[in-house]
Amino acid sequence: MEVNNNLFKILIVDDEEDYRETSKMLLEEFGYRVETAASGAEALKIMEIEYYPLIITDIRMGGLNGIEFLQKVKSIYNQNVEVIMVTGYGSVETAVQTMKMGAFGYFIKSHNPEELILEIEKAKDVIDLKRLNNLHKESREQNYLVNSKNIKMQKVWNLVEKVAESNANILITGESGVGKEIIANKIHTASSRRNKPFVPINCQHYPDKLIESELFGHEKGAFTGAVARRLGKLEETNGGTIFLDEIGEMDLGTQVKLLRVLENHVIERIGSNRLITVDFRLVSATNRDIYAAVEEGLFRKDFLYRINTIEIDVPPLRERPEDIEDLIDFFIAKFAKQTGKKIIGIEPESKAILMKYKYPGNVRELKNIIERMIILSNEGILTLDNKKAYGINTIQYAQEVSHAVTSLSYKEAKQEFEKQYITGMIAACDGNITHAAERMGMSRRQLFNKIAEYGIKNS
Repeated sequence: MEVNNNLFKILIVDDEEDYRETSKMLLEEFGYRVETAASGAEALKIMEIEYYPLIITDIRMGGLNGIEFLQKVKSIYNQNVEVIMVTGYGSVETAVQTMKMGAFGYFIKSHNPEELILEIEKAKDVIDLKRLNNLHKESREQNYLVNSKNIKMQKVWNLVEKVAESNANILITGESGVGKEIIANKIHTASSRRNKPFVPINCQHYPDKLIESELFGHEKGAFTGAVARRLGKLEETNGGTIFLDEIGEMDLGTQVKLLRVLENHVIERIGSNRLITVDFRLVSATNRDIYAAVEEGLFRKDFLYRINTIEIDVPPLRERPEDIEDLIDFFIAKFAKQTGKKIIGIEPESKAILMKYKYPGNVRELKNIIERMIILSNEGILTLDNKKAYGINTIQYAQEVSHAVTSLSYKEAKQEFEKQYITGMIAACDGNITHAAERMGMSRRQLFNKIAEYGIKNS
């Protein structure tokens, strides 16, 4: 059994191919998702396409050396990316100095690889904590959704208010990107548990069995890769709310174990027989037909009954078009504040396009489009002149606003569609390259090459 780290991405930067590949194999054995780069310049290009929260880089490299690369990364990503420096004995003093420049830590190449794994685990804990803090901060800014003009969505928020103060288990259903996590967070912040942690876990990101380590924790030495004791998320929640997103993807064995926990609120860490009492409120979510999954034997009926004391179904954005304008205004204000850009307004035709678009990726897709518009804006005017840069399907737009694309050759139209398709799929998968590749039926490397070919930005 391996440590459950497959959701956590690491970028290794080293000009020595053997070291890059050896390190990649080592970290993949521990369950991490790993990409490599032969130089600092290549790494920066990779980061433009896909976000990596942790970078492990050699100090001595040709071209852009490790220190210069660290400075570049920190100037672009600040505290959003942690960097571990790799060094030989002769450069330990330099490595220590890089920590004053923002490096998280360092690893000496000749030392036991377990030291590197421990350093990675520390960085992962820090990054996870930052994400939770950002999530809490964002949840305080999400009140715009409560003021929906749509009758279906108003019923959703009324139900949220009613169930928040109870301790009932909640199941939130709806398409990907509709804002299920925001609703779960709202349930938490409106409850008596509001001052305790809100801990989200996406079950889709964990292979069978490995999620048990994430939920229940493990003792040191419990299995290969368990180099230290780790508290599970159920234990860490400690009086708060745990949010299990995409619970429909959870394997049957874990469903049985979690069902027992929900019945008696007691867990055992893997590798231990000591019973630990846990206090949490469960909110779950799924974008699949969970009742069909029960009929197919992929989801336990008794577990479903336990997790959905109350069920909240969230309508897709295309069914509440009256909310689109308010969402556009909200995201413009939000990202203008984050980027420090002064935004005068949005070009009328571009706004008309946004108002008519059907958003297969729902609110998440609209959010991504507005963020790109802000980043690429000139002189404070937001425009969608280059629709393909925003993931808007050109064919759909033509149908919606009677705009022809007959000026394109067949080859150009084919390339245009391919770029739209890839960009839209990545947006629908919340920027996750691996999941997008799986849905498109291609390898991650093939998709990565297409992204580089078309210069697609993954925000």
